[in-house]
Amino acid sequence: MAFCKYSIDMLANNTTAVDNIFINNYLPYADPMYVKIYLYGLYKCQDSNSRDNTLENFANELKLTQQQVEEGFVYWQEQGLVQILNILPFEVRYLPISDVLSNTKKYNAKKYESFNAQAQEILSGRMITPNEYREYYDIIERLHMEKDALLMIIKYCVNVKGENVGYAYITAVAKDWVSQKITTAKQVEERLMEFEDLYSGMEDIKKHLGIKRPLSIEERELYQKWTKQGFEKSVLEFVAKNSKASKKASFLYMDNLLEKYYAQRLFSVNEIELYEAEKSRGISLAKKLTKNLGLYYENIEPVVDNYVFKWLAKGFSEKMLEEISNYCFKTNIRTLDGMDRILDKFHKLGILSEESLSQYFDEVLITDKKIKSLLETIGLSRNVNQFDRDKYRIWKEVWALPDELIDYACTLAVGKDNPMQYLSTILSSFHDKNITRVEEAKISFEIFSKNEKKSNFSTGRTYTREEMNSLFQSIEEIEI
Repeated sequence: MAFCKYSIDMLANNTTAVDNIFINNYLPYADPMYVKIYLYGLYKCQDSNSRDNTLENFANELKLTQQQVEEGFVYWQEQGLVQILNILPFEVRYLPISDVLSNTKKYNAKKYESFNAQAQEILSGRMITPNEYREYYDIIERLHMEKDALLMIIKYCVNVKGENVGYAYITAVAKDWVSQKITTAKQVEERLMEFEDLYSGMEDIKKHLGIKRPLSIEERELYQKWTKQGFEKSVLEFVAKNSKASKKASFLYMDNLLEKYYAQRLFSVNEIELYEAEKSRGISLAKKLTKNLGLYYENIEPVVDNYVFKWLAKGFSEKMLEEISNYCFKTNIRTLDGMDRILDKFHKLGILSEESLSQYFDEVLITDKKIKSLLETIGLSRNVNQFDRDKYRIWKEVWALPDELIDYACTLAVGKDNPMQYLSTILSSFHDKNITRVEEAKISFEIFSKNEKKSNFSTGRTYTREEMNSLFQSIEEIEI
C-alpha cells in the first residue's frame, strides 16, 4: 500500500490532463470504445495503488467486458501510447505521447506486403528503400490515410514528375492533402478528377507563359485555387499574357497578381485593365512626389498602395499633390506621413485642387497683410504668426466684429506694455456687450477705463503652481 495517496473525494475533484497531440492525431481516428478506454485509464493512473484499480473493476465501471478492455489496450499499444506489462494479472503502463512521435515505430511487415508490392510496381524506375517504406507507413498509421489513397498519390506524382520522383516529394504532397482532410481513396480520386477537368485550361496557361515542361503539383493546385476564387479562363489567359510580356512569366508571379486582384474584387479583364492603368498612373505620380520630398524607394508600389491611391481617392488632383510635395520640402516636412497630415488638413478645408489651393493661399496672404497692418498700428514690427491668425479668425469669423471696430480697438492698444493682449481684452469686452458700432465702443471704453483705474482685476484667491498648470492645460485643450 502506498505511503501517501489521494482521498476518493480529492481524486474525484481533481483534473486529468489530456495531451493535445492525442486529441488531434489519435482521437478522431480511433474506435469510440478505444478512446473511452484510453481516457478512463489515464484517469485511473492518478490513483494507481488503489485496491480497486483492477481489470475487473475497470471493465465493470465502463460496462464493458474484460476482453473488450484488453482489446482496447492492445490497439493503443500498437499506436505506441501504452505498454502491456503483464497478461495475468493484466497490467498497463502509459507512455509519453511526445516520445512516440520522436521514436521510429516498428511496423508489421506482413501487414504491408500487398502495399509494398503495388508501390514498387508504380515506382518501377527505382528501388524503394526501407526508410521510404517507413515514411509511407507513418502517413498511413499516424496521419490515418488509406493505403489505396496513398498509392493513388504515388501514381499521380509519377505522372507529374516521372518514375524517378523522390519520396520526399511524394510524402510532402500526401501530408499536404492530409492537411486538407483528403485521406480516403474516394477523396483522392475526386481531387484527381478536378485536376483532369482543369487540365486543358492549365495547358493553355502553359503556352501563354512559354512553359514547355510538365506542370508541378504546386502549379496545378494554384490553377485550381484561381478557378475556385472565381477567375474565368479568359481572365487567367489575359493575366498570363501580361506576365510573359513583363518577362516575369511564372505561376508564382501570376499568383501574386491574382491575389491582389482577388483582394480588390477584380474578376473581369476590363476591371483589371482599368486597375493596372490606374496603378501605372499611381507609380508615375509616386515617383514624382517622393523625388520632390527628397526620398528614394527601391520598391515604389507600397507608396502607391498606402498613400497615393488614398490621396487620389479623397479627390486630390495630381497637380495639387505635386504642389503640396514641393511645399512640404520647402518647409522641412520631408516624410510621406508628414505630407499625409498636411493633406488631411486641406481635405477638411475642402481644398483638393491646385486652383483651390492657390485661392486659399491668396486669402491667407490677404489676411496676413491685414494682420500685419494691425500689428504695425499697435506698435509691433514682427512677422505674422499662427497665434495672430487664430486670434484674427475669432474676431472676424466667430465674433463677426466689423473692420472699423477692430481698427478703433487698435488705436486704444497703442502704447500699452503688451498691446496684442490688450487688444484682445478690449475686443472681448466689446463682444460680450454685443457692441458692433464704434460710437457704442467709445462709450463702453470710457466706462471700462474708469473701472480699470479704480481696481486691479483679481479672482479673489491665489492658485498653486500645480493648479495653474492644470487650468492652463484645460484651456489649451479647448477646440475653437
